[in-house]
Amino acid sequence: MAGHSKWANIKHRKAAQDAKRGKIFTKLIREITVAARLGGGDPQDNPRLRAAVDKALSNNMPKDTVERAIKRGVGDEEGVEYETMRYEGYAPGGVAVMADCLTDNRNRTVAEVRHAFNKHGGNLGTDGSVEYLFSQQGVLTYGPDADEDTLMEAALEAGAEDVVTNDDGSKEVLTTPEDFYTVRDTMTEQGLEPEHAEVTQRPATTVALAGEEAEKALKLVDALEDLDDVQNVYTNADFDDEALEQASS
Repeated sequence: MAGHSKWANIKHRKAAQDAKRGKIFTKLIREITVAARLGGGDPQDNPRLRAAVDKALSNNMPKDTVERAIKRGVGDEEGVEYETMRYEGYAPGGVAVMADCLTDNRNRTVAEVRHAFNKHGGNLGTDGSVEYLFSQQGVLTYGPDADEDTLMEAALEAGAEDVVTNDDGSKEVLTTPEDFYTVRDTMTEQGLEPEHAEVTQRPATTVALAGEEAEKALKLVDALEDLDDVQNVYTNADFDDEALEQASS
């Protein structure tokens, strides 16, 4: 999520995810399995798998669980095969929403996603209806206390594309997907470990939401994230602080 409340957004999303830790494990195992099946079982040669393993370990998933998921993906253990699906649409307030899914039953998944959109005042769109508003980018997020000059110098030397300072004082180091790990590892080695780091779908522009529209849009995002088949949800909504505080309370 993007906008003046990026720092608060990240904290809200992380708190929501932590509250669903059991569900997170299920989703992460699914992502590890698919990543290993598509790109091989070595995280160093498979960026998607490396990202999934990093996320799993940061959520305290046991290493043997990670290793079993990789083995299942490369065919050493039998398991369900999943396909990748992306659903696009609009939330209340006209903000764009994308939900990336891994599913073993396309009909079930589209029905659940459509239900979430309809229930919370959104509209499920056609393929490509909002995807053009986003681009894949590496994002390293630092808190308001991070020194901007130090961060800027280190990030650009590491190969980052840009450093953005948000209205709430948080900073974001932006990279290409290909350079993400190089930049992240270099920054960490220099003692500049990010609070949050991932390759994500970043919106080109954002739409400010407040009040009832923000509340409804957040409920839609949460409903989508709560679905077993949904791995990630992206939006160009810029939620105001009050809506985020209410959603996380």
